[in-house]
Amino acid sequence: MTHSVAILGASGYTGAELIRLISEHPSIKIKALGAFSKAGQKLSEVFSHLRHLDLPDMVAFDTIDWSGIDLCFCALPHKTSQEVIRDLPKTLKIVDLSADFRLRDPADYKTWYGNDHAATQMQAEAVYGLTEFYRDEIAGARLVAGTGCNAATGQFALRPLISAGVIGLDDIILDLKCAVSGAGRSLKENLLHAELSEGYHAYSVGGTHRHLGEFDQEFSKVAGRPVKVQFTPHLIPANRGILATCYVSGETDAVHGALAAAYDAEPFIHVLPKGEAPSTRHIRGSNFCHIGVIGDRIAGRCIVIAALDNLTKGSSGQALQNANLMLGLPETAGLMMAPLFP
Repeated sequence: MTHSVAILGASGYTGAELIRLISEHPSIKIKALGAFSKAGQKLSEVFSHLRHLDLPDMVAFDTIDWSGIDLCFCALPHKTSQEVIRDLPKTLKIVDLSADFRLRDPADYKTWYGNDHAATQMQAEAVYGLTEFYRDEIAGARLVAGTGCNAATGQFALRPLISAGVIGLDDIILDLKCAVSGAGRSLKENLLHAELSEGYHAYSVGGTHRHLGEFDQEFSKVAGRPVKVQFTPHLIPANRGILATCYVSGETDAVHGALAAAYDAEPFIHVLPKGEAPSTRHIRGSNFCHIGVIGDRIAGRCIVIAALDNLTKGSSGQALQNANLMLGLPETAGLMMAPLFP
């Protein structure tokens, strides 16, 4: 059986990544591509690398015929997404890639994103889309909220350790580097080549990054008490990839053992041999996440490093993984492609 899907926000990076992944999916067909400013254009005019695909033109959202469409991917900016999703057919399954439905408490959403939520009833029904930890809930959901790419990387590294009780909870330091595609495709002065290349910089320093809302929500839920990590993201002059370096108190063997046990049966999360550090070059263009554990010279402390592709496992690949579950398909369908190297 083939399932038909629509992609709203098809002209952005995550939209293009969804198209790339779904083009090789054995059981999903793209029936509609929605866009704002690029409505009316052919896919080849927006993404030359996808010109070989026979797909519909990009159209305005309000012209899409939703009959026969089983699931919609919303690859839209936050705030816009909630307003669009609110008006979609109530029978439609939805995977949202924005931040609009990640935080369960509307007050938390306003704290981190600065505006009242426009679809609080739908916010209450949304399932958090970290697939490996919400698999059963996602399979039965109508609306799934994809995680932030930074939030996913940090959680893959730390969540099993908090759950297993093998690290201290009051001194977690998360140092993260993210490639420029994580900032989206819209034109921004600080993302111009001359502004970004030949250096990298920290941003949202001191606890202002919005993905901290997800860390607070999810880590505290797992621990059963408030947990706040010290988190500093950095923008690096690369197109794809996230590398999260986590400094924790805990014994190296126990930390490595907890991660290996947690991910032993997971197809996309690979825990490397103890002492081996992952690299973004080894997961580029794939839905895999590599995690390494290295002992620190300071007794009782160790370093946990996670690497994933922010556009794939951090966003569009995760979205397709969730959609597979929602449609009753094999979770790995369309996602087992090998990373690109070099």
